[in-house]
Amino acid sequence: MPYLPLEKHLPGITGLLEYRKDTAEPIRKLTQTLLRGASTLTEAEREMIAAIVSHNNECRFCTTAHTATADLLLGDRETMQKIKQDIETAPVSEKMKALLIIARQVQKGGKNVTEALVNRAKDAGATDVEIHDTVLIAALFCLYNRYVDGLATVAPNDPAFYETLAKRLVDNGYNRLPGGYDQLKNRIFS
Repeated sequence: MPYLPLEKHLPGITGLLEYRKDTAEPIRKLTQTLLRGASTLTEAEREMIAAIVSHNNECRFCTTAHTATADLLLGDRETMQKIKQDIETAPVSEKMKALLIIARQVQKGGKNVTEALVNRAKDAGATDVEIHDTVLIAALFCLYNRYVDGLATVAPNDPAFYETLAKRLVDNGYNRLPGGYDQLKNRIFS
């Protein structure tokens, strides 16, 4: 049960963002820029970064949400599962492996990102901007994971919830829906 009085129809971070719309605005804008803005990393690759950080932080809501979003963008349900099992053997490019390892190190602590890891990413073709964005996305999702879990938000058990959320994130990005979330009021999650 959440520690704050959140809307029951808005599990996870959505309820928190609605609770404080003033702090939500800059959070949403940064997330939209990083995960949906112009980038040489695909939206799927950026979602992979969000998912692996959330997975390693053991944040069930964010892991499930961003895995479902990456799956939808990738068109498969296997790549993210393999990344979560072992980045080195996952069916992604060497550049993406190097960036995911950097993201995982950020999740452990920023000082765990070493020059050797950055050089590995560069040798695999990663640009300075891609390395920057990987570190920033990873750091941002550490914040989100702690925000969601630190206030004990609800993480629904129903996989259909996350599939619907993933579709909304693919179609609308991280912007607040124009009419808010009243259309979800008929669904209560636990």
